[in-house]
Amino acid sequence: MGFEEQGETVTAAHELNDLKLVYRALHNGLRKHPELMETAFLSELQDFLHRKAVADGVDTTHHAAWDAWLAEALSRVS
Repeated sequence: MGFEEQGETVTAAHELNDLKLVYRALHNGLRKHPELMETAFLSELQDFLHRKAVADGVDTTHHAAWDAWLAEALSRVS
């Protein structure tokens, strides 16, 4: 786990639940920081999480199902 710098790029390897928590925090901050919507990081993180959720059988077009899948990370932190 951690970050690795490769020139101007930084790659990271982190637990899925950590990525879910980071996504939720960023998504919840979009009203205050709309510039986040334009970042490749948020877009790529969302795409990655969507693929993982679909692989877990989640219909990501159903907001409640998507949100419940993301919220699993919260139950594992408590």
